Amino acid sequence: MQDKQLSKFLSLILRHKPETVGITLDEHGWANVEELLRGIRQSGRSIDYPTLERIVAENDKQRFAFSPDGKKIRANQGHSVNVDVELKPMEPPEVLYHGTVEKNKASIEVQGLIKGTRLYVHLSADVDTAMKVAGRRKGVKLIYEVAAGDMSRDGFKFYLSVNGVWLTDKVPCKYLTLL
Repeated sequence: MQDKQLSKFLSLILRHKPETVGITLDEHGWANVEELLRGIRQSGRSIDYPTLERIVAENDKQRFAFSPDGKKIRANQGHSVNVDVELKPMEPPEVLYHGTVEKNKASIEVQGLIKGTRLYVHLSADVDTAMKVAGRRKGVKLIYEVAAGDMSRDGFKFYLSVNGVWLTDKVPCKYLTLL
């Protein structure tokens, strides 16, 4: 199995369905590396520790992190399972961005940006990154500008994941501008 396919499988396991390979995540989203490797191998896929290290190091979005001792691994954000990845509230920049596709426009204009099955709404610090996020989806790409500074002053909390993704619980319509 190629690294890209393994990376997608790791995302499934560490963000959404750890039971897929018979493991559990602790309250902070950490999985035991040896149990993870054993579970992946038992599912019929070939992986070893050096391959896992390479996937973590080379992932373009830095989706995963090892614990300092290298014995645990977790996804940095994007979970649909309820874990606390120990994010600290941070003051966001005045403006953030969200990339999506046109089929979501009507819903966004009624309810704003919602987290859906994830724990947070994901926002980007720049238009290029937001466009890359939208680019992975099928359809006409849209970019929303988010008045994050106004939101923060109005009491909304923001978090910055270790891989540079800004997170918040929701973005009401009044803070959105379609670019």
